[in-house]
Amino acid sequence: MTLSRLNPGPRMSQAVTIGNIAFLAGQVPDDLTADITTQTRQVLAKLDKVVADLGAQKADIASVQVWLANMDDFQGMNAVWDEWVCAKAPPARATGGTSLARPGMRVEMIAVVALPEVMAA
Repeated sequence: MTLSRLNPGPRMSQAVTIGNIAFLAGQVPDDLTADITTQTRQVLAKLDKVVADLGAQKADIASVQVWLANMDDFQGMNAVWDEWVCAKAPPARATGGTSLARPGMRVEMIAVVALPEVMAA
């Protein structure tokens, strides 16, 4: 089975595919001064872009791990998530609280995506 990388860098790749499964790097917000709703929108937009770059779509997202720096942000993140998620094909999801890599970062999301068969070949 072939392993391939999307946008590899010196530290990590944006995504790694094995067969028709893609493992995405953590997607993080750009504006570390923004509130949870803005940061969540930024993260989901990045997730959408990587999924599209892989030739997939939102309904192909199999799983998302959501990490919050403060669990008090859970409702605000969920409000944005609920507007974004594909209601007919929601991914499996887990949400946890943890210290994130940079001060001001409130949310990070990690996803697993099922790629269309043509991408996996």
